[in-house]
Amino acid sequence: MADVEALKKEAGIEACKFVKDGMKVGLGTGSTVKHTVIELGRRMSEEGLQIVGVPTSLATEKLAIEVGIPLVQLSDIDGLDIVIDGADEYDPRFQLIKGGGAALLREKIVAQESGSMVVVADDRKKVETLGAFPLPIEVTPFSHEATVRALSRLLDCRVNIRMAGDGPVFTDNGNMIADAHTGPTISDPIGLETKILMIAGVVQVGLFNNMCDAVVLAGENGVETILNPAGRLEN
Repeated sequence: MADVEALKKEAGIEACKFVKDGMKVGLGTGSTVKHTVIELGRRMSEEGLQIVGVPTSLATEKLAIEVGIPLVQLSDIDGLDIVIDGADEYDPRFQLIKGGGAALLREKIVAQESGSMVVVADDRKKVETLGAFPLPIEVTPFSHEATVRALSRLLDCRVNIRMAGDGPVFTDNGNMIADAHTGPTISDPIGLETKILMIAGVVQVGLFNNMCDAVVLAGENGVETILNPAGRLEN
C-alpha cells in the first residue's frame, strides 16, 4: 500500500537524526533502510554532512555509491559509531529477528562492531514473542541437508532451505539460508542463539540479541522513536 510505503520512507528518514558529522555509519539492508541511505546521501550533497559508510550487502553498497556516500572496509577502521538497519521482528526486550533479506551474517558483523544500533521498521514487525516470522539461519552448502536435519531436531519444527525459482537462495557470502518455522515460541532468544550456533554447518543465525538501542517505528499514527532503556543512546 502507498500509505505503508510513505510511512516506511518517513521512518527511514527519521532515523538519520542519529547520524552526526564525522561518524562512521553502518548501512543496513531492506525496504525501509534504503530510505535512510538515500537521505544520508542527500544530506551529504545538500547540507555538507561528512560521513563514511560500511554497507551490509552488495545491494546497499550499490545504492550508497549511487547517492554519493564514501565507503570504507570495516577491517580498515576501528569500529563504527552507529548502524541503521531493518528488522523482521522485534520484541519488548528489543531482541530482533533479521535475515529476511538474506544478509544476516554481514549485518551481524557490522552490528557487533557498532557503538549503537538503530532499527527502522513498520509496526507489523512489533511482536510479543519472536518467531512468527520464520527464523533465518545461514548454513554452508556442504551437506546442508544434514544441517537442516540437525536444526529440525533441535527446534522441533519445519526447517527448509530458502528457494528462489528452481534453485536455492545464495547469500553474498556464497552460503544458503535455512528458514525455521518455529512459530511465536522464542521466549529465550539468547539461549536459542547459543544452541543453534553449536551445530556444525551453521554459519550464523538471525537472532540479534542485546544489540538494538532504538526502534524508529512507522505505524498508522505516524512515526515514533522508541528508545531501549538499557541501550546506549540518549534523546
